[in-house]
Amino acid sequence: MEAAAIVLAAGAGTRMKSKRPKVVHEVLGKPLIRWVVDAARQAGVGRVLAVVGHQREQVIPLVQDDCEVVTQPQRRGTADAVAVCREALAGFEGSVLVLSGDCPLIEADTLAALVAARESRNAAVAVLTMAPPDPFGYGRIVRDDQGVPAAIVEQRDATPEQQAITACNAGFYCFDAAWLFDALARVDDRNAQGERYLTDTVALARREGRAVAEVVADWAACQGVNSRVQLAEATRAAQARINRAHMEAGVTMTDPRQVWIGPDVTIQPDVELLPQVHLMGRTSIGPDAVIGPNTRLTDTAVGEGCVVDETVAVQAVLDRGASAGPRAYLRPGAHLCEGAKAGTHVEIKNSTVGPRSKVPHLSYLGDARLGADVNIGAGSITCNYDGVRKHPTTVGDGAFVGSDTMMVAPVSIGAGAVVGAGSTIVSDVPDDALSVARARQVDIEGWAARHRDQLL
Repeated sequence: MEAAAIVLAAGAGTRMKSKRPKVVHEVLGKPLIRWVVDAARQAGVGRVLAVVGHQREQVIPLVQDDCEVVTQPQRRGTADAVAVCREALAGFEGSVLVLSGDCPLIEADTLAALVAARESRNAAVAVLTMAPPDPFGYGRIVRDDQGVPAAIVEQRDATPEQQAITACNAGFYCFDAAWLFDALARVDDRNAQGERYLTDTVALARREGRAVAEVVADWAACQGVNSRVQLAEATRAAQARINRAHMEAGVTMTDPRQVWIGPDVTIQPDVELLPQVHLMGRTSIGPDAVIGPNTRLTDTAVGEGCVVDETVAVQAVLDRGASAGPRAYLRPGAHLCEGAKAGTHVEIKNSTVGPRSKVPHLSYLGDARLGADVNIGAGSITCNYDGVRKHPTTVGDGAFVGSDTMMVAPVSIGAGAVVGAGSTIVSDVPDDALSVARARQVDIEGWAARHRDQLL
């Protein structure tokens, strides 16, 4: 049966003490709401609707590419947040998941189980329940004589006996779409907060003789994030889960507590991750690579057998056997071809370093294209920006560029050419030529002795 999902992202999250809505805050480099949306997609959900409200201008860019955005004009409770999706889901038949947008640890398998539980019983609603160590603040699951959920009572509305119940609402549901929106019209706001609770649909379904299903989940996977402390706790839990999965798949970590890997990172077997490694975004690591220590890679592709030491790389590509660092900075568009090297204190931006070419130390390359087997001496720079536009530098195969060379773009250095150290290259250098562009040394005998008193 077809399934849709409604992700609730309209809450303000004032306990975060932030100018940003809570679902925008990140766990391992990924916004909270993206964790939930992606889990729904991985569970096989065809349509995802994101309900936004307060500070929605910050939330919409995170979901607009793959979700239908629905606005909740006023915050009048969770039932109202779901009800605003009535028009968007008009005529939809199947299961509708309702998901909390601030629960990054929820897993696709759990959501799929929730859908299966509802559909197998043709239930009006299936509820995800949990047993947290401290149930304070959570809605309690009130059961009938057969142990089936008969109602969900919020903390503020619960009697002392109900507050003693340890089974709690996790905030995830699956509804029969045909029943859901009609039922929401019958939900009132007679409660301590004066809001329309989505949880009231459970008791409503039972009164109407409809089945209510339940899926019991691990509390740790259902934690919401409402404060900075909970954000840190969720990050630590996600870190442990992700790192364990990678280690079980053949990745070595010297100390997994000092490795942070985003949920969309892919790592091949026999990779070694040293302490203080951060792999974020859609970074991919090929087999037999060694990453770290003290390395941060974002949206970067690292090939087989690469060594990346004390390096920051963003939207860069390292082909098989390339190396970077220590203390290299690979900016967007940096491409190290097979066997290439970007060494100590080297910065590369929007440039290709050809096969086996080397930029060993203390250099900057911007908007450059280096051929194969090129050597760039220490302290060399492509002067690619004239204050208005960027200009390219090209270095041919086998060229040798001496230390402290300034290549003033646009300029081309031919294949096999040699550039003397300390040169400022402003014109193209022919293939196999020697180019020396520096002032002639002048020595004035005895000058220092005659002026020593003034110099000191």
